[in-house]
Amino acid sequence: MTRLTAKGAATRGRIVEAATDLVLARGVNGTSLDDIRAGTATSKSQLFHYFPGGKSELVSAIAAFQMDRVLAAQRPWLDTLDTWEDWDAWRDAVVEHYASQTHNCCAISSMVTDLLVHDPERAAEVNGHAERWCAYLTAGLRRMSEQGKLRADADPERLAVAVFAALQGGLLLMQARDSIAPLEAALDGALAALRSFRL
Repeated sequence: MTRLTAKGAATRGRIVEAATDLVLARGVNGTSLDDIRAGTATSKSQLFHYFPGGKSELVSAIAAFQMDRVLAAQRPWLDTLDTWEDWDAWRDAVVEHYASQTHNCCAISSMVTDLLVHDPERAAEVNGHAERWCAYLTAGLRRMSEQGKLRADADPERLAVAVFAALQGGLLLMQARDSIAPLEAALDGALAALRSFRL
């Protein structure tokens, strides 16, 4: 896409933000371009001006926007995670973020599930955002290991995946039960397991 003016970038951003809320409510497959045009008060020509690749390109932009929003909610703790206090604060930030959302789900995982059958290449791209999220956890645990805060047999990457899997499982149950309690329980259990490796 050609370089946008400040006004054009703002318009594109407005479309992405509004479209994100529609996709969160209806899913990728349940949201058409006509739905997005109506929900964002955008003409067809305007929509394709900002997203010449159509819905696939818009989905990519939505995934990036939503992931940035989720990561921002976990900062500043997500950028360190090298003390137990950071992990506790991170846990609280995650719970606070999802408790404040209208839609009880992990948007990235939901998008990947929606895309797997019809657009596996896009699904892999969107899943890359989840991998980036998990990488922050791995980086924090590596720092803790280097600082001598974890046992020698602790594998930072494996532990990070375990925490991230608990987080995603908690989000799935949160959606099914329409309650934040499963997410809280999953994170508390994950951090308790993590602490079993502390020195």
